[in-house]
This record gives sequence, C-alpha cells and structure tokens, in this order.
Amino acid sequence: MKRRTFALRAALVILLVFVFSFAVAQSLSVPNVNIGINSGKAVPKEQVATTLQILLLLTVLSLAPAILILTTCFTRIVIIFSFVRSALGTPNIPPNQVLIGLSLFMTCFIMKPTYDQVNETAIKPMMSGRMNMEQGITAASKPVKTFMLKSTYQSDLKLFLNMRNERAKNPDDLNITTLIPAFIISELKTAFIIGFYIFIPFLIIDLIVASSLMSMGMMMMPPTVISLPAKILVFVLADGWGTLISAILQGYR
Repeated sequence: MKRRTFALRAALVILLVFVFSFAVAQSLSVPNVNIGINSGKAVPKEQVATTLQILLLLTVLSLAPAILILTTCFTRIVIIFSFVRSALGTPNIPPNQVLIGLSLFMTCFIMKPTYDQVNETAIKPMMSGRMNMEQGITAASKPVKTFMLKSTYQSDLKLFLNMRNERAKNPDDLNITTLIPAFIISELKTAFIIGFYIFIPFLIIDLIVASSLMSMGMMMMPPTVISLPAKILVFVLADGWGTLISAILQGYR
C-alpha cells in the first residue's frame, strides 16, 4: 500500500464511481466550491485538503476512459469483433459505432457481478461513512484483482513480477500496477488467438472460390465478388453472432 500513489487511488475511485454513478447518484454529496479573494485569514486544513482532492480528481478524470477500457473485458471483445469484420471482408460493416456500442454493453454485462461486489463491499460503506478511502480502496481492489487474475496468463504475470523483483504469495499481495499490464497483454494474446480461429473458415472459403475460378478459366473475375456473399451466407446460417458472443461469455465464466 505504501507504494501506491494518491493519484492511483484517485484513478481507481474514478473508475468505480464511473461504473456505479447512476446507482449512487442520489447519495452523493458535492462539496461547496467558492471562488473569491481571501482577506488574509488562515484557510482551514480541511478546506485545503478538499480543494486539492477536487483538483486531483479532475486531473485524473481524463484517464478514466482508459482505465475503464484496459481493466475490463472491453479490449478482448472489440478486437475479436474487428477480426470478424476483417475476416468477412467487410471493413466498414458493421460500423465502428455499432461494434464499440455492442462491446460496451457486453462489457457491462460481463463486469456486473464484479462491480456488484465492489458496490457492496466498498462503495456503499464509503458513502455511509463506515470506511475511509484507504479501507475502501483495499476492499474495492479485491474483486477487481480476482477478475483480472482469472484472465491473466501466468507467464505474463511472472514477466512483470520479475521486472520489479516482486514476490506475491496470494492475490492480495499483488500490486495492482503490476497486475494491470499483465492483464492487458493476456487479453491481447487471447484476442489474437481467437482471431486466428475466426479467420480459418473464411480463408478456406476464399481458397475454394479462388480455385474454382481458376479451374473455370475465369481469372479476370475478382474472387471477392463471389467469396463475399458466400462468407456472409455461411456466417448467417451458422448463427455467427450468437455463437461468437456465446463463446466470449463462456471465456469469462
């Protein structure tokens, strides 16, 4: 805990509040901010601390989207969808807005159990005053670490542990700044492995179409003219989207 900077703690708080802002919006209390010129009187320490926290949270707020994306399953899902689009041969269909929107909703669906635990064990006690920020950060990091560890390869985790000469006997001893990059690399690796398997059936269709056109002497016709409708038909008949989303969800159980 001593190695964690206050900026890292504030970033995690921003992530948690961002996810559950709608659920706890009614219970949030915003401190009063007055802009004016002091007449030389001493400013209370509590007011100085609150002002510094507000400034720091506003600074870290710009990092909240990156924290939300890189500490959840969003990275794997959006990369897999991009591979599907490339394998089909439709680089602009579905549009980016559709893929990102679907990825965000799937991320919320997958991460809901984890953040329900965070809400019960950290956010609600902090809002009610039963926990301070130090205790809340410790309680909130446990479910998040558990989720990331399930999808992190041991080799990637050992890589970052060896770089910092760290030894962790249990998940609670892991530094979150070490676990997050290991989790991101593991998610990228898993997404590319799944993308490889996605490309295989569509590659076979391309080879069959190209060989058929060559055997019929139709060398001037682009193979994509025939292979694209064939790939779309096979994908629809195989219930491609449902099968793919089911496989992604099974990977996080």
